[in-house]
Amino acid sequence: MAKKKNRTSRYKKHIGQAPGTIVYTGDKSKEKLFIDVFDYNSEFAVEKELLNVEEAYEFKATDSITWINFNGLNHVDQIEKLGSHYELHPLILEDIVHINQRPKIDEYENYIFISLKMLHYDKDENIIIEQVSFVLGDNYVLSFQEAEGDVFDNVRERIRHGKGRIRGMQSDYLLYALIDAIVDHYYVVAETLGNKIEDLEGTLFEGDADESMSRTVLDLKKELLKVRRAIFPLREIINRIEKTDHKLIHKRIMQFYRDIYDHIIQLSDTVDIYREMIWSLMDMYMTTISNKMNEVMKVLTIIATIFIPLTFIAGIYGMNFDHMPELHYKYAYYGVWAVMIAIFIGMLLYFKRKKWL
Repeated sequence: MAKKKNRTSRYKKHIGQAPGTIVYTGDKSKEKLFIDVFDYNSEFAVEKELLNVEEAYEFKATDSITWINFNGLNHVDQIEKLGSHYELHPLILEDIVHINQRPKIDEYENYIFISLKMLHYDKDENIIIEQVSFVLGDNYVLSFQEAEGDVFDNVRERIRHGKGRIRGMQSDYLLYALIDAIVDHYYVVAETLGNKIEDLEGTLFEGDADESMSRTVLDLKKELLKVRRAIFPLREIINRIEKTDHKLIHKRIMQFYRDIYDHIIQLSDTVDIYREMIWSLMDMYMTTISNKMNEVMKVLTIIATIFIPLTFIAGIYGMNFDHMPELHYKYAYYGVWAVMIAIFIGMLLYFKRKKWL
């Protein structure tokens, strides 16, 4: 019987709590607070690292576009301060620190809240899944991450050096650029998954599968399910953005969000294909194991079949009867050996002719 694992529930922290109670449900409880800010327009771009949330208050009143990136969801008190300053609903703050929820979008009068999953691989090709939340306002975007480190470096470079159209657009385009960066890394994750599946297929076809293969396939299946849970709800989010008439989403950038939607559909199809391939891998592995077992059984059956007549002959002449005429022949011993060897060779030739060997 498998040993039962000791698991801790992430949801017990919420039992009995009033709606809107901010409780961090993640494991990264020792992360340091890190806040970086980009404030820009078509003429300038300012980048700052803040020591505390209070330093971000001054950016709310500016006419430029502000991106405040908050790293460290375990700092609940700082999130409450920032949420209070930007007049965010308590349920929004609760969703920000509840990291295991399904990707979602909520529209309010003065802002839009979006939560989704950021996926990428570390150097050892272990998948990293992190919840990222965005709050889109009139001239600002707030982003919240569990820990420092993300997939937004290209967006930062475009803001710093004025590449592309980002510095000449509003905050809704900034939100698009951040979501697009996350979706672009979904492609990297999907490509890595495809490479892993192809490597496993090659191993199975070459007959090098060992006992750990089933565990490897199972781990890959779990990995793919995590990716699928991150990608599929994003279709609903982008579809909601496309159909919204919210004042913060301007019609002129809808084509960019449609492009993201097309990418998500393509990724969803790819994930479905990979899912079928993984099931095929498991079937192929079981078939390979069955074939190996059949080969072993075939060899054992042939050996047993050969020894059946030999055992019969040995049994006949091993009986303790006095009146067995063959026992008194001078060359009876050698004759029996000759017959047994002839039977052995004859059966091998027969099996070879039938292509059983």
